[in-house]
Amino acid sequence: MNDGASIATGQAVRGSSRAAGQPSDDALLAQLALGQGDAARLLAGRHLPRVLSVAVRVLGDRAEAEDVAQEAMLKLWRIAPEWEPGRAQVSTWLYRVVMNLCIDRKRRARGGTVGIDTVPEPVDPAPTAPETLQARARMQALEAALDSLPDRQRQAVVLRHMEGLANPEIAEILGVGVEAVESLTARGKRALKAALAGRRAELGFDDDRS
Repeated sequence: MNDGASIATGQAVRGSSRAAGQPSDDALLAQLALGQGDAARLLAGRHLPRVLSVAVRVLGDRAEAEDVAQEAMLKLWRIAPEWEPGRAQVSTWLYRVVMNLCIDRKRRARGGTVGIDTVPEPVDPAPTAPETLQARARMQALEAALDSLPDRQRQAVVLRHMEGLANPEIAEILGVGVEAVESLTARGKRALKAALAGRRAELGFDDDRS
């Protein structure tokens, strides 16, 4: 199986979160600190979708992920008056908060089950019925495989291969060294590949190279 084939099923394309001519995150936080409500709306529109996506993949439960995403954004609103421009990227700060909130929730719920059916189906502009079924099967298989990983490996894989973050940024988010991130992602990829190896034909990976 191609190393990236299973991961690419649920991969998010990481693009610019700020349109040309729009104020920076630092500027919006300064406005928010002054009580300008539009700043909160713009920041939420810019960051909430990706924050929610990451939380869903780490927790495997959309309802829990929505709570985490909302809590993370509320923490950002509260810290606005103390925000120091240039000290950190808002996206990196949010990822770190989300990961910590997810860890807390998973520790509290240790031993519980994860509802794979709550994971949203990937968006496809005009899929055929077989394509839709296969895409759903791939997504569910990926989410189940991700859920089998240790917490740190799952977080590293999600941030590196689904969010497209660079290893130094992941290291900052997880509070570990770059070498540790490389080790976590490598072990996570191997574990995912092993978990999905027996379902190559079912998931349409017959032609992928090992």
